[in-house]
Amino acid sequence: MAKAKHSFDYDLIVIGSGAGGSAAATIAAREGKRVAIIEEDTFGGDSPNWSDIPTKALLHAARIYDEARHGNRFGLRTSTLGYNYPSIRNWKNLVVERTGAANNRRFYENHGISAYSGKAHFLTPHEITVNRRHLSAAHFLIATGSSWIAPKVQGLGEIEYFTPRTILETLRPPKSLFIIGGGQYGIEIAQLMATFGTKIYIAEQASRLLPHEDKEAGELIERILTEQKGATILTHTRVLSVEKEGLGKRILINRGGVEKHIKADEILVAAGRLPNVDLGLENASVKYTPKGIEVNEHLQTSVKHIYATGDVLGRDSHTHTALLESRIAAHNMFARVKAVPDYTATPNVIFISPEVAHVGLSEDDCRRRDLSVNKSIAPLNIVARSNTADFRDGFVKLIADKKGVILGGTIVAPNAADMIHEIGLAVKHGLTAQQLADTPHAFLSWSEAIRVAAQKLSA
Repeated sequence: MAKAKHSFDYDLIVIGSGAGGSAAATIAAREGKRVAIIEEDTFGGDSPNWSDIPTKALLHAARIYDEARHGNRFGLRTSTLGYNYPSIRNWKNLVVERTGAANNRRFYENHGISAYSGKAHFLTPHEITVNRRHLSAAHFLIATGSSWIAPKVQGLGEIEYFTPRTILETLRPPKSLFIIGGGQYGIEIAQLMATFGTKIYIAEQASRLLPHEDKEAGELIERILTEQKGATILTHTRVLSVEKEGLGKRILINRGGVEKHIKADEILVAAGRLPNVDLGLENASVKYTPKGIEVNEHLQTSVKHIYATGDVLGRDSHTHTALLESRIAAHNMFARVKAVPDYTATPNVIFISPEVAHVGLSEDDCRRRDLSVNKSIAPLNIVARSNTADFRDGFVKLIADKKGVILGGTIVAPNAADMIHEIGLAVKHGLTAQQLADTPHAFLSWSEAIRVAAQKLSA
């Protein structure tokens, strides 16, 4: 029996060192398993190297700069304020370095995990190749994530363009930037660059920005970007073609049946990602489509010893979701009783200013499910904090069923990312609007708006 167990090089090989893979690798190693981790790109994956951490570091600097610039209304002299973008990039690089999760191959090796750089390719259900080296394992976890893809736009393949990953390395903000995609990533980059003086155009096929968020959030952010940042928002818009023109780009769009040309220095493509499934999955008999790997509720693929987590599943995932799935997969591989990930009350946050946070069901979700609901909206300007902070753009929206049980909520506020968990707790544990309204909320906190929205629902 022991011989059969050790007929493989490893108990577990994890393909991908981002959030979907790292937790499982360290948990299995801690439990004495022989573990290897393989990374084709930079160790640590997307979040610490190319998305969450560096983007939020830059957005934090932008927010401070923006607040300081408008500080004269508080009696602050800010007319001589300026910035040095290379120094801001250095700050971003320091943050990435400090997290310890970026480029962290040594971290795995210190935990007794074999780390391999290269592209993994399945040869059989128990064997892969990495840089011509054959490795075998009793279990596999596929956590290869997803990559930005270019939409089908004529001429896009012939020009240079940014993605939300590559624009973080730009030496200075472009004079003008045309963004394809008005979702979370496009909006974060739009606000970042606009704060540092870039003229922004955003093209979105849907009828509003942030089409996956509640309508009121998309409409408010559109107004803020237009009025405060001078952005041009092009909803109901398809990009037909792009071409180089001098040092810039010429973009042909169709908006409501009318074609129009727009000129911009640079283009950012933030219109979608596709799972990284090019790793010989057919050789392992793993079922997948270009939209992702198929798994059951235990995160098992069609081959029972091969699991998959994170963006490679093709869902609209978050870093905290990938970490949850990674922990569950590690448990399920080696435990007799399998666990199921509980996605209830998983929050989504967009770190612009003001922040946009959402948890549970949106109004659109309820409509699609034919759920009969009540909703309430409390504008931020009805709580005292909006007066002391001189900030009035924002709201708390709550959705409850006919019995008053909270089903979901959206917050647009300066601290929405921190506030949303109160609503998340209500969603996860079936609390009513009345219970939320009866909970004392600190005076002069933004969270008073949650109490007000709950009070409206329970009235």
